[in-house]
Amino acid sequence: MLNEFKEFIARGNVMDLAVGVIIGAAFNKIVESVVNDLVMPIVGALTGGGFDFSNYFIALSGNVTATSLAAAREQGAVFAYGNFITVLINFLILAWIIFLMIKGVNRMRASLEKEKAAGTPEAAPPPEDVQLLTEIRDLLKSQSRPAV
Repeated sequence: MLNEFKEFIARGNVMDLAVGVIIGAAFNKIVESVVNDLVMPIVGALTGGGFDFSNYFIALSGNVTATSLAAAREQGAVFAYGNFITVLINFLILAWIIFLMIKGVNRMRASLEKEKAAGTPEAAPPPEDVQLLTEIRDLLKSQSRPAV
């Protein structure tokens, strides 16, 4: 069982997956910063007052009197729709970036395939003298073999 586990871990696709998860987590922080530090302040300013969506909530308990989401969560149950909007915008930006990356890679692959197809012309038939020499060689090979 230990040997099977070693083989499983040593496979290239498992390591690729691990690298992808680590890079994805780091990339997620970049996207969160773009949303929280760049997009949301602009959206807040455009909608009237520079507010932050992440602190928008509806108190589901009468005990909640706080004005920030973190403090409200400590006081009781809240419906944090602003945080959801922020996460949704986060996701849409991330999905758009991944879409553009995949589109670019697909375009690059198509371009490379076109170059490969254009760069390999069909082989011209060999000249007559080369063809004749090839036939003579093949004929001599067949005559030198012992008959069975």
